This record gives sequence, structure tokens and C-alpha cells, in this order.
Amino acid sequence: MGDEPLAIAIDSTTPPGPRRVYCRLCGRPLTGADSRRTGLGPTCDAKLHPAPPDIRTRRHEVEQDTLPGMDPSAG
Repeated sequence: MGDEPLAIAIDSTTPPGPRRVYCRLCGRPLTGADSRRTGLGPTCDAKLHPAPPDIRTRRHEVEQDTLPGMDPSAG
């Protein structure tokens, strides 16, 4: 056992450092920490999980009675 070489490949073809993570939907390489954690790029994540509708777009003016003491013609 003393003269046997180790079974570790020193000249391996994989570069040292973090391994590449690819988008599960489109296959592009992911760079952001959030994207790498979820496995989806920002564009693909937006396709699968669209933002909820903005409630401010549903607001509209409603006709109301004038408040007492706020008569605009009394000016």
C-alpha cells in the first residue's frame, strides 16, 4: 500500500470554485444568489410567478356629498 498512487485526479477538467447552476426553464447560466437558490432566472421566475395586480390601478373617483362646513360656494 505504501507505493500505490492515490486515486485522485490532479489534472481534472473541472475548474475550481463554485459549480455552474443553470436555469431549470431556459437553461441559461445563473449568476445571482437568489436565482441560484431557486434554480430560476429573474425572467423565467416572473413567467411562473407573476406579480399580483396593483390595487391602486383599480381605484376610481366616487361622487360624494359635500361635507358640512366645506361648501365650495361659501368662499
